[in-house]
Amino acid sequence: MFPRLLTVPAFEVMGRSLGPFTLHTYGFLLAIAFLVGLWVASRQARRAGLDASRVTDLAVWVLIAGLIGAKLLLVIVDWRYFAASPHQLSSIIQSGGVFYGGLIGGALVAWWYARRHALPGWRTADVLAPGVVVGQAIGRLGCFAAGCCWGKSSSVPWAVTFTDVYAARAVGTPMDTPLHPSQLYESLATFLIFAFLLWLAPRKSFHGQVALSYVALYSAARFALEFLRGDPDRGSWLGGVVSTSQLIALVLLFGAALLLPRVRRSQGIAAA
Repeated sequence: MFPRLLTVPAFEVMGRSLGPFTLHTYGFLLAIAFLVGLWVASRQARRAGLDASRVTDLAVWVLIAGLIGAKLLLVIVDWRYFAASPHQLSSIIQSGGVFYGGLIGGALVAWWYARRHALPGWRTADVLAPGVVVGQAIGRLGCFAAGCCWGKSSSVPWAVTFTDVYAARAVGTPMDTPLHPSQLYESLATFLIFAFLLWLAPRKSFHGQVALSYVALYSAARFALEFLRGDPDRGSWLGGVVSTSQLIALVLLFGAALLLPRVRRSQGIAAA
């Protein structure tokens, strides 16, 4: 755990005291994730014969919508907590939110932008998917550094123990308790999905295959990894069997499974 990358002590400028200023590791890695995601999307766009600058503009809008959507879903999931303590709403500024809220928000804005600027929908989605998933992979490293999204107690040899009091105060990370490194599990899973999507992109048999494969693979991975998450207030559905993220993962997984053959047939490609 390394929540603070750099802290600049307080100093005076023209008689005025400024600082101290802290650069949080999570925020730094989130910025890196965004830049890498943009770079990947731009390269994929050029390879696909799309306007790279237009796709980059789209990616910026998707990022903004994703940040808003993730925080909105966080408020929805933890509505009772925020309703009882409305002053805690300001804390969502520092929180990454719930990823699926960001995915849904980003997808809606991407659909709107593509229609407005006459971008081919499924081809554009295929270009964006690798950039999104590599951003997730880097972002989860930020979660690990910050101590959020922690796993359940575990005795596995690779269990991690967080000891930073600052992170415990900021996000409630359990101290001195061996935990599943759930953040690293998801980071590894998304890096593997990213590698597969890069392999698939030049070999795809129809437009939309890369994007729908991303949705299906990530949803399956997220559903499984949720069982190892230990942070509270994850939502409870189907009699407490699944969390909010698992419910959304199931919906998206089955939705992708249904769409894959339909999109393939719509482009006049017969199944092998």
